[in-house]
Amino acid sequence: MNCLVVFALIVLMASPAAAQTIESAFTDFDLKKCRHIPGAVEEDYGEWHCKGYGGMPVWMGAGDQRVMISFGPRAKEEPAAHQTLASFNGEGKKIEWRLEKSANQRRPFAAIMRWSTTKPDDKGDQIRGEVLVVTRLSPGAVCHVGYVDGRANRNANELAREIADKHAREFRCRKDTPVVLGATGPGFSDPLDFSEN
Repeated sequence: MNCLVVFALIVLMASPAAAQTIESAFTDFDLKKCRHIPGAVEEDYGEWHCKGYGGMPVWMGAGDQRVMISFGPRAKEEPAAHQTLASFNGEGKKIEWRLEKSANQRRPFAAIMRWSTTKPDDKGDQIRGEVLVVTRLSPGAVCHVGYVDGRANRNANELAREIADKHAREFRCRKDTPVVLGATGPGFSDPLDFSEN
């Protein structure tokens, strides 16, 4: 086997790994720059239509001191539009997008946002927390894939990326159980899906 053939085999064996990598991009999530449609009833704060990475639609609905955040052209109809956290919560200020990077494009396959949470303890005092919510993106349904306690884990961002990279692309919405990775503290909140009520 001559050197040229050996070189060609090495290139062919290495090309799948080199052809696609995963990286992050970040965008601000500023509701002041979004289109707001007020709610029609008490405790319905309305909905916001925003733009994310590459102009991707980002939808947020809010009511009863909780938010729901979804993505894509049909964001309001996706499962994520009915998913929130059980405790009172609020949206984060940034979105981390996990991207598949190939020679010709960067395709987002998951979004990570750090939500704030507030819940009472046994004494009635308010416990504040942070939960990183990992959401899978289309193609396919858009829904929560997993959660990380942002205060109980010093490496919370890395854990959220691990959930996104290992689970988001193959996750089956409304069939698979979302992943909780790392430690959970008193500020952590269980997920809540209004479509199941």
